[in-house]
Amino acid sequence: MNFIVIFLAALIPLAVGAFYYSPALFQNAWMKASGMTEEKMKGGNMLLIFGLTYLFSLFLAGALITFTIHQADVPSIFVGAEKYGITAAEGEAFIKEFMEKYGHLHRNFTHGLVHGIIATIFFIFPIIAINSLFERRSWKYILIHTGYWLISASLMGGVLCQFL
Repeated sequence: MNFIVIFLAALIPLAVGAFYYSPALFQNAWMKASGMTEEKMKGGNMLLIFGLTYLFSLFLAGALITFTIHQADVPSIFVGAEKYGITAAEGEAFIKEFMEKYGHLHRNFTHGLVHGIIATIFFIFPIIAINSLFERRSWKYILIHTGYWLISASLMGGVLCQFL
């Protein structure tokens, strides 16, 4: 596990957000759809906001590892395997052999990017949409945020799959 890659991948949502929510792209549309004003934007502890955003992006990176790298889930098969008559040594031997034989499969940027898209469509979008519907937000609001996460999660998935 290369934690440097994970820490760098967690910076992607911050970098994408700096551009995506800028005046050049969606800042005005987002502000209108969310009811955000310049006055509200001046309030808040930005160090705390960016710090928590990075922390939550680390959580997301950890989850995306299991979505993008199929081999990451193989060791979980052997958790508690002793009750099925499989020794720890047998499990370790299987994992070692499996990784030597198949550890390289589907380990590229494009594969991770596709799984980032899938994660956005089937996990992130529904969560944004459900919360937004109850908050009586517009579809424009939902699509703006989904677009941001589509880019962020796809890039994160690509980086994690390629470099871990």
